[in-house]
Amino acid sequence: MFYFTIQVSNAARAGVQYGALSIINASDNTGMQNAAISDASNVRGLTADASHYCVCSNGTSAPNCKTTDCSGGSRMEVYVQVTTSAPFQSLTGFAGIVLPSTLTGNAVMRVSQ
Repeated sequence: MFYFTIQVSNAARAGVQYGALSIINASDNTGMQNAAISDASNVRGLTADASHYCVCSNGTSAPNCKTTDCSGGSRMEVYVQVTTSAPFQSLTGFAGIVLPSTLTGNAVMRVSQ
């Protein structure tokens, strides 16, 4: 179970690494999802959900991801996020762990600009 938990978490990280390479990759949700799924190709039933969002460097939101959303000299920062999940069924039970379980991973990274 711990091995698969690591695989699911690493898959999320691989997806955001793809998205964080450039602004173009950040808007490629399908590419981030494919990178995540490819990273853990041995995990059956793995799904990935990718998104991107923007905030201004002064902490205010930038809902449209446009530089005009930020005022007062602050700059726009773009982030990508990938959430992964996979079903897990153990052959034997573990104390305190309800089986079957769903394993999840989540990663967020700022995009290189």
